[in-house]
Amino acid sequence: MAPAGSGSGADAQTPAGNPPGHPPERPAGRSIPRGHPVPLATRPPPSSSRRTVLAWAWYDWANSAFATVVIAGFFPLFFKQYWASGLAVTESTFWLGLTNTLGSALVVLSAPLLGALADQLGARKGFLLLFTALGVLGAGALWFVGQGHWGLALVFYLAGLLGFSGSNIFYDALLVVVAPPADYNRVSALGYALGYLGGGLLFAFNVLMTLFPAWFGFADAGEAVRAAFLGVALWWALFALPLLLWVREPDGRGVRRPLGQAARDAFRELRRTLGELRQRRDAFLFLLAYWCYIDGVDTIVHMAVDFGLAIGLAADSLMLALLITQFVGFPAALAFGWLGERWGAKRGILLAIAVYALVVLLASGMTREVEFHAMAVVIGLVQGGIQALSRALFAGFVPPGREAEFFGFYNMLGKFAAVLGPGLVGVAALATGDPRLSLLPILLLFLLGAALLWRVRV
Repeated sequence: MAPAGSGSGADAQTPAGNPPGHPPERPAGRSIPRGHPVPLATRPPPSSSRRTVLAWAWYDWANSAFATVVIAGFFPLFFKQYWASGLAVTESTFWLGLTNTLGSALVVLSAPLLGALADQLGARKGFLLLFTALGVLGAGALWFVGQGHWGLALVFYLAGLLGFSGSNIFYDALLVVVAPPADYNRVSALGYALGYLGGGLLFAFNVLMTLFPAWFGFADAGEAVRAAFLGVALWWALFALPLLLWVREPDGRGVRRPLGQAARDAFRELRRTLGELRQRRDAFLFLLAYWCYIDGVDTIVHMAVDFGLAIGLAADSLMLALLITQFVGFPAALAFGWLGERWGAKRGILLAIAVYALVVLLASGMTREVEFHAMAVVIGLVQGGIQALSRALFAGFVPPGREAEFFGFYNMLGKFAAVLGPGLVGVAALATGDPRLSLLPILLLFLLGAALLWRVRV
């Protein structure tokens, strides 16, 4: 955005029900896979030089600017107040929500197939750069959208959203290319840490631009915000260059084939994987657990601003809380990578889930701004960690040569996240009439995710 857990572990034999001719499921998140159930020689050795690892991790620094500045920071407010100022508040909310839903749906429907195709062609990096270009163009084009042109703004925002979400599929899949299993936790955490730091620094600079536009030569705050979107595009493109130059991936399976043949092979591989995942017990259980607890995590991310406004906090206080989470998330993600190597990814994720559950309980009695900022600190301590360790833990389940396909499913579930949670929050708010109690149903998602993860053998 994983350390080995304390589960019972898998032995070197093929698990019952594993598809004939397939390598047995690899225990995830261990420095030395127990019994070597998947011959590691089938995957080319990772090019895990320091430069390669840093080049990969810098991409998190690059594209997190879009997540922080555009998605979480300025676009929702600027869309309502500038581009869609002529629409009713409820109507602008509808169109923005519809665009976010459309973007998520397109990624959900296409991610596994695109991943399988990228594996067939050995083109994970190529697909990543294609989606990066789409995201950069979408973000940069927002600079040119004038006031009142809300439809055009949504089109460019959707392009940026698809570029961001699509590029993450292939970026995640390259983790196994740049790092050996023993380093998954540390390298994954490094990426998330740089993402939090980079996104936070750029967002802080952009907030300063909007507060004092004349200092930077802008006519007003509106022009400064539009310039911030252009700055995101330039930032994303610039810091994607190290990955382009220094990360190399192995060729696709076998000899080069025409695109049509590769697409047909990808469809067949995708159908096989859908059945195979259900038979790979631990990978399947982990994905179910991930869907539950990451739904809780994403619901808190998406509903935090609404929660703060509902209990009477000012907008500038909410921006400060976002900055707190970003900057606390940088060292905390690194710390979780260290924890993952020494304690285990499964245990680290369970610890983060427990902290999130505590946050939800404490939020039910929150009344003061300082409490909201304290909550931002606590969330910053675990948000990057749970994302980084989840990515690293899942990497241990991925069969050689099928990284993008499996991470396509992983990212598909990530996009399904925050579907059930916000609905539960809304129903609870209506039922209780107290916004402070609205987050309590998310406890169910965290408890179910923890229960399923507990059963995963690593």
